Amino acid sequence: MAEKDKELSFEEAMQELEEIVEKLETGDVPLEKAINYYQDGMKLSKLCNDKLNQVEDKMTKIMNEQGDFDPFQIQEEE
Repeated sequence: MAEKDKELSFEEAMQELEEIVEKLETGDVPLEKAINYYQDGMKLSKLCNDKLNQVEDKMTKIMNEQGDFDPFQIQEEE
């Protein structure tokens, strides 16, 4: 699955993750299979998170190049 993960788009990874969640939510998955699904789900979750972080970094760079603006900086309420 490691080589396949690198080739998946964000959307494909999310689709696979949703399918795994659906399988696990049924409750009638054997324990060994459930563990494998869980591990695969965690890998897919990390892949999605990494892809989102890459996009966030790109967007921040683009926005900063166009006007010193950080769109992802969270402002705390006073």
